[in-house]
Amino acid sequence: MTWSDQRPDDAMDGAFAVIGPDEVRTCVPAEFREAMSRLGAAVHVITTAGPGGKTGATATAVCSVSDSPPTLLVCMNRRSQTNPVMVENGVFCVNTLGAKGAEIADIFAGRTGVNGTDRFRVGDWIVLSTGSPVLTSAVIAFDCRVIEVRQIASHNVFFAAVETVRLGPAGPALLYHERAYKHV
Repeated sequence: MTWSDQRPDDAMDGAFAVIGPDEVRTCVPAEFREAMSRLGAAVHVITTAGPGGKTGATATAVCSVSDSPPTLLVCMNRRSQTNPVMVENGVFCVNTLGAKGAEIADIFAGRTGVNGTDRFRVGDWIVLSTGSPVLTSAVIAFDCRVIEVRQIASHNVFFAAVETVRLGPAGPALLYHERAYKHV
């Protein structure tokens, strides 16, 4: 059964409908960034491997879309070096970091000067169904196949079917809040 066959009949009702006025007003970007810094979020390393190469990036913009069928979304800045590789590969893994994952988060965020596949020298990595790198110490790993990519403002929103879930070690997760790592 394909992903689209699993959707309820009404799943497409209203899909992609534009709602709202023709002109949209927004707040000042700096004010928005400050407000978002106060919104605590889990820290993930998004990885991909395939014909476009092997790479990854740190992200907090990940969320569930549906459990029937299991679907999630990831927002990736289009200027990120990971973005075009994810588009070409059509697969990725969301590795949710545990409380001790700050070093890996910084490496994949580009804060350490480690680039390319050298980033995968830290941590133990395996692969599941899509071939994307899976961090064995991740609290949870969602191995995903891209089903749609939407361009919204500065980011691509990747909608993906979750092919495999791997539960990692239980324990506190790593959060990013007020521009600092915290544990929960």
